[in-house]
Amino acid sequence: MLASLPNVSALIEAGGEITLGALTPLPCVAVASDDSNCLAMLKRRSGESLDQLLSRLDQAIDSAWEKGIMIDEINPPSSPSKPRAKRRR
Repeated sequence: MLASLPNVSALIEAGGEITLGALTPLPCVAVASDDSNCLAMLKRRSGESLDQLLSRLDQAIDSAWEKGIMIDEINPPSSPSKPRAKRRR
């Protein structure tokens, strides 16, 4: 199976790790990190098999390494703060 997941394999061989399991309230997530960075945090989609989730994780690791793009499907994006109205004096 790891032969079809070259980035997961390379990450683990380099001392990184993946975590797969429940993260309350989510029933299943996959997280990849190296010694200093979280590379990807994915939620298992409805109807998605574990093989499909791991394949997406492998692609997300590649995206983090090659493009510097970290995919985070677990934490909601922070909303930009609204500009404050200037006070009248």
